[in-house]
Amino acid sequence: MTEFDDARAEDVVVRRATRADLLDVLRIERTCFTEPWPYAAFELFVDEPAFLVAALDTTIFGYVVADVMPNHGNDIGHVKDLAVRPEARGLGLGKRLLLRALTAMAIAGAAVVKLEVRVSNEPARQLYESVGFEPARRIPRYYGDGEDAFIMVLDLHNWQAR
Repeated sequence: MTEFDDARAEDVVVRRATRADLLDVLRIERTCFTEPWPYAAFELFVDEPAFLVAALDTTIFGYVVADVMPNHGNDIGHVKDLAVRPEARGLGLGKRLLLRALTAMAIAGAAVVKLEVRVSNEPARQLYESVGFEPARRIPRYYGDGEDAFIMVLDLHNWQAR
């Protein structure tokens, strides 16, 4: 029995990440990625409005890390990291996290949002496309293991009008 068996997806709350969440976030990161971020990387983003977790009580089931960088009046949002615990996948938590992060970046002034995704990560690419991201270009050997990445982009003005 997993921790998620007792929870229903609709009971999970998406909220801002806190310093107290970081060890759970790191555990999920290490479970989900072959090149995980170190703890210190998450610490740098803990005050960002688009660093969010999907939580039920004190249990973290997923997270998204995103921020906004100034760019001459056309600020750019960047989804840097998104993961959901394997036993909680397929229930819409990743999409909920992503949508809330996009809203937070729009409020923070982002005009467009970009992200990088492994070419082989079809479930993630489908998630991103489902909310309006489009592949912009392919970067050869982007990841440490030599795999290519797609840069995907979303125009937030068009997204908000949907």
